Amino acid sequence: MKCVINRRAQFSASHRYWLEELSQAENQQRFGPCTRAPGHGHNYVLYVSMEGDLDEYGMVLNLSDVKQVIKREVTSQLDFSHLNDVWPEFQSGLPTTENMARVIWQRLAPHLPLVNIQLFEHPELWADYQGNDMEALLTISTHFSAAHRLASPRLSYEENCEIYGKCARPHGHGHNYHLEVTVKGQIDPRTGMLADLAQLQQVIEDQVVEPFDHTFLNKDIPYFAEVVPTAENIAVRIRALLSGPIRETGASLHKVKLIESPNNSAEVYGEMPLDVTAEQGDAIATPELTAV
Repeated sequence: MKCVINRRAQFSASHRYWLEELSQAENQQRFGPCTRAPGHGHNYVLYVSMEGDLDEYGMVLNLSDVKQVIKREVTSQLDFSHLNDVWPEFQSGLPTTENMARVIWQRLAPHLPLVNIQLFEHPELWADYQGNDMEALLTISTHFSAAHRLASPRLSYEENCEIYGKCARPHGHGHNYHLEVTVKGQIDPRTGMLADLAQLQQVIEDQVVEPFDHTFLNKDIPYFAEVVPTAENIAVRIRALLSGPIRETGASLHKVKLIESPNNSAEVYGEMPLDVTAEQGDAIATPELTAV
């Protein structure tokens, strides 16, 4: 029987974004404050996912052995290091989160049956790599606060209360929404990036956070005057808003996850088609939606 197991590890390291072939002005324009010498640091958290058959002892692998492999091949070498100098891979390509996940996979793959490497640079930025050449996933996490009321304008108050319960009360209620946007792309072998991180963050800020934050969604966002702003519908709307602008960065939108509360979240996958606008896309039901 196949089973996936996960092992967590961590290390602290510094890095700097700087390409020798670019001038100081060009580096600063491309990488911003990440160019400052001698660099800056992070407390990295690494999750190594492995798959295999259960043995007679109920294990895929002996986790003590796994721990030693990760320590020997990765964390003992990277902990308290300057990443640009420690491995030759980070001299040919910058040690971005996504490139680090790819190189860690390469270092561990001869020793462990990997299915995913997930590397957190900090709680609001992480990368996943699954062995697909230069393809990786990068997730940006952010948040906004908003109020909503779950009620269809086509139904009576009594009918809405029957469907949505307390959420149909006329003055609405609020949430601190947690948003995770995952993009997919090819890692540039020199910059180590699948897309410009600052540009991706600005797209999310401009298209979602700034327009949605501190609003009453039903009243302040025109689309939700007619569409009930459930977590599912908000996630679909965000996907429609982000697909085109993220595509312009050179990446593609892989997933939108909206966490309404610790008990309730919704996910939608994939881009909107090129010939569907944000306004049209909002009204399209999506089979790739999962709610928890």
